[in-house]
Amino acid sequence: MEIRIKRAYEGAARSDGPRILVDRIWPRGVAKEDAALETWLKGLAPSTELRKWFGHDPEKWQEFRQRYLKELKKTEAADDLKELQAILQEHKRITLVFAAKDTDHNNAAALRDFLKNGDL
Repeated sequence: MEIRIKRAYEGAARSDGPRILVDRIWPRGVAKEDAALETWLKGLAPSTELRKWFGHDPEKWQEFRQRYLKELKKTEAADDLKELQAILQEHKRITLVFAAKDTDHNNAAALRDFLKNGDL
């Protein structure tokens, strides 16, 4: 299983596999038809409070990851997590799509790491 991450502002590629938006808010300036998404799993996005607290500050990255994992284990994320796991079982490769400018410190990167490490 390969889990890629990609900004919503980058063009879709055939090699992406199913593209899954994992942000709570639709990316500004991206038309839905241009996003080429399989699905939008809002329940896998960090809470508004956590997202604002983090602010993509690399110094808060480790604590953000810990808080985000706790949020993902709550019942609010359960349905979307099950849907994501079903997609992962059907496909060898998926791409988690996000809008943040920081390609290293964002919820899609954290979610990919959690999925690869079996933390969920």
